[in-house]
Amino acid sequence: MSDCIFCKIVTGEIPCYKIYEDEKYLAFLDIYPWTEGHTLVIPKQHVEWVWDYPELGEYFEVVGKIARHYREISKDIVRSNIDGWQVQHAHIHLKIGKLSDLNPKQGDPDILKSTMEKYRL
Repeated sequence: MSDCIFCKIVTGEIPCYKIYEDEKYLAFLDIYPWTEGHTLVIPKQHVEWVWDYPELGEYFEVVGKIARHYREISKDIVRSNIDGWQVQHAHIHLKIGKLSDLNPKQGDPDILKSTMEKYRL
């Protein structure tokens, strides 16, 4: 979809702090992080809502793989949530730790790069 920001990230038109990528899925850091390692996991195929993605089980397997990797590195809990209303492209949030910044600010590029290097799968 030409006006979807996540589709533009998938095509490389907009850069991202990539955590994981395979032929069907992409995970990248949220540039307005609520926690260290706040990640969005998306299918590369444009689907508006998570529940409409045709390979939902496979999608959740990828999310689980990333979450377990984060838990191993951080030694902390990894929370998830599905909102979907800010960007209408299926996405699942992963957040490390018990607390979130409820008023997140745009992340410092150097910190985001360091976080990407720490958590990249």
